[in-house]
Amino acid sequence: MASLIPVTTTRIGEHLPLLDLLTNDSPLSWVRNGEGLVGWGVHASTTVSGKDRFEKAREWWHRQLETFSVENSVHGSGTGPVLFTSFSFDRNEESVLVIPQVIVGQKGLQSWITWIGDSAQPSLPETTEYVAQGPFTFGDGSITTSAWKECVAEAIIRIEKSGVDKVVLARDLVATTSTTIDARLILKKLADEYPSTWTFAVAGLVGATPELLLRLSRGMVTSRVLAGTIPKTGDDANDLALAASLARSSKDLEEHEYAVRSVAEALEPFCSSTNVPESPFVLHLANVMHLATDVTGALSETKQRVDAFSLLKSLHPSAAVCGTPRNIAFDIIDDIEGMNRGRYAGPVGWIDASGDGELGIALHTGQISGKEIRIYAGCGIVAGSNPEKELEESAAKMIPMRSALQN
Repeated sequence: MASLIPVTTTRIGEHLPLLDLLTNDSPLSWVRNGEGLVGWGVHASTTVSGKDRFEKAREWWHRQLETFSVENSVHGSGTGPVLFTSFSFDRNEESVLVIPQVIVGQKGLQSWITWIGDSAQPSLPETTEYVAQGPFTFGDGSITTSAWKECVAEAIIRIEKSGVDKVVLARDLVATTSTTIDARLILKKLADEYPSTWTFAVAGLVGATPELLLRLSRGMVTSRVLAGTIPKTGDDANDLALAASLARSSKDLEEHEYAVRSVAEALEPFCSSTNVPESPFVLHLANVMHLATDVTGALSETKQRVDAFSLLKSLHPSAAVCGTPRNIAFDIIDDIEGMNRGRYAGPVGWIDASGDGELGIALHTGQISGKEIRIYAGCGIVAGSNPEKELEESAAKMIPMRSALQN
């Protein structure tokens, strides 16, 4: 029988600038307001696909855990061995699972390091060397803007004919540069400009999502739902008036209600109690404002342990990124959207050895491939939608990634 692999977690005294610690060796990130987890190096990785991809992911993770001998003097969510994961939107595309060689975590005043192997505690980098980036050139993605507006018009017709309530359509742009793209530079800019979002990186997928699909910690589950968006102007008084109009907009409130209902219904079978606020709040980001609702619940005590994988299978895809009813909406997306979303709009984040974790929806994101990055944005289409305004909204949602690519 093979000997077990040591995994050690120990405290680090000082407060750490997490994103500054990342090396260029498969950087991994889940950081918000300076707290979260970063990792680098690859101990093990795999891909999964198919309708049972969440079960396959759990099985692979548990097989890996069986090979470890864990010494954890810190305890709590995110300590010990951690799996970083980025699931595809479509079950037939590949989802990526990565166990990093080194993980550094921070929550409040507490920092810790986890490493795999029998080596001494890794030293943290004192300085970070980045790959200098050339200017980016932007071009059309899978379809042109005019073709995308035609897709929106078609979706509105389908909604009126089929009785579907909402369909989320996404579009993409491609940006190229003369040098290999350094994900760490993008993460730093996103974190600086959008500190209230979760900046993530897994296998070349980078972004800053404001939407927490799932936080599971010690039997308590939280999901932040965003649906209904308006671009910001940069003028405080004007933006305050726009926020008020968003909170009163029947079109946006209707879209938001669909998304909240889909999350609450997905969590209900697992929970002994749930809390769904009666009305949303307006979440202000640097580029847009969203209607937002935090749905919370307490897991039921059952013989079979419910973990993050169980909840993900039920939650994804939510109405916020697919539509309502989601099976019909998904078929419409598949029929008319005209692009492969890959891991855009899929769950992204981390899961620990106890099955707890934090995962967002991969929004405000880009997929790096060498010297190219494909950036994405989506809009919720309902009967009252207007193709030109939806295009404007999608452009506003691309601002975080476009800005992060500027030198």
